[in-house]
Amino acid sequence: MKVTSLSFPYGESIQWIAAENANFLPSNPLREWLLAPGSLTQKLKNCCHDFEVRVLGEGLHFPLEGEYPQHQQVWVREVLLCLDGIPWVFARTLIPPALMSQRQADFLGLGTRPLGELLYSQDKFLPGRIEVAHFALSSRLAQLANSLDQPVNEDLWGRRRYFHYGHEEMFVSEMFLPAAVQAIARAVV
Repeated sequence: MKVTSLSFPYGESIQWIAAENANFLPSNPLREWLLAPGSLTQKLKNCCHDFEVRVLGEGLHFPLEGEYPQHQQVWVREVLLCLDGIPWVFARTLIPPALMSQRQADFLGLGTRPLGELLYSQDKFLPGRIEVAHFALSSRLAQLANSLDQPVNEDLWGRRRYFHYGHEEMFVSEMFLPAAVQAIARAVV
């Protein structure tokens, strides 16, 4: 796998919009994927024979500007979700320190297993609101996609899902790479 010269973390500051207020969402089939209420991991697994998680990096980092203002440092995990060897989704997870200390064995033990399996297999993680965003051709995400031999010819789209565990809140951002957008547009999935 060829990855860009950018280094972990790959994420960037972005303006997220509440899904219900996002009148600029694409009208193509990608809209359904952005707003899907269930597990994106399961939805992706239904589209392939071989589902793989490629860990780009994880560790304690400062959140990006405006990303998680109430925390000095959070646990950041960035991965590529690959279908039949092709990266479809770049995912960035932020876990606050208190939740990390409560569930450290679960989070550190993930390795190449998808986080979605943990979040949707235990009743204590409650899925919350969804926000959406688009990423310009000049974004770090576009640079990452280009380095994966997925030329970016139009804005990319992503979603951010909040998960609650007791009084703690974490979130998972999932950005669709060009290979996913093209496959979804062809209605192959």
